[in-house]
Amino acid sequence: MSSYAALSDPPAISVRQIAEEQIRAAIVAGDLLPGQRLPERMLGELTGVGRTTVREAVRQLESEGLVTVVPHRGPTVAVLTEQETRDLYELRAMLEGQAGRLCAQRGTPVQAEALLRSVDTLEQAWLRRQISGVMDANAAFYAALLGGAGNDALRQALGTIHNRLALFRFSSTRWPGRTAQSVVELRAIAEAVAARDAAAGERACIHHIEAAAELALIVLAERARGAAQDRRQRIAIHQGD
Repeated sequence: MSSYAALSDPPAISVRQIAEEQIRAAIVAGDLLPGQRLPERMLGELTGVGRTTVREAVRQLESEGLVTVVPHRGPTVAVLTEQETRDLYELRAMLEGQAGRLCAQRGTPVQAEALLRSVDTLEQAWLRRQISGVMDANAAFYAALLGGAGNDALRQALGTIHNRLALFRFSSTRWPGRTAQSVVELRAIAEAVAARDAAAGERACIHHIEAAAELALIVLAERARGAAQDRRQRIAIHQGD
């Protein structure tokens, strides 16, 4: 093997990185819920690695904001506050607005067509009530948008934000009328990119995220009310013992 070939080979993925991705994927998919405890034994069973590797993976996920380590309680799936949610959506709107602008300026006709096709696929999946198909089409849309933007740092930054806000994405697919409106918003982005209208692409992306943020805050408030009601019920049961 030549020295050039050795230098160009992609770095091997470590066992710790594989474990990180498995835990991260479970959080993003909603299999591990906000506030849920993450005992080392459970994470070991999930990932198939030992405690030392689990701890290293948890430290990395804590640095990404996906996991919170509570003293004397151990790691839990992070819970976003209202202010954290507002901040993340505000940043996401700015970054995705730039992604829409860059994609309109730099994207190829193939990428524009991929955006339009993914919106059609998303709409058809929703009409068939195939939630997994909706999520796959949404992922394809963002892959085309960020691929067309051609900025790897922007892609990585948005990937981290998308992971932290993943649970809201699952909630939105079940909120009456939201997916239908999302189709309209995503189609506006795709059409702006196809027309190479950078300003319209940026506006459409920002509008889409602002609408998503509004729903996320409603969902967050409902969860807070539900949690408060559960606490009151537990207190009442305890007092009745």
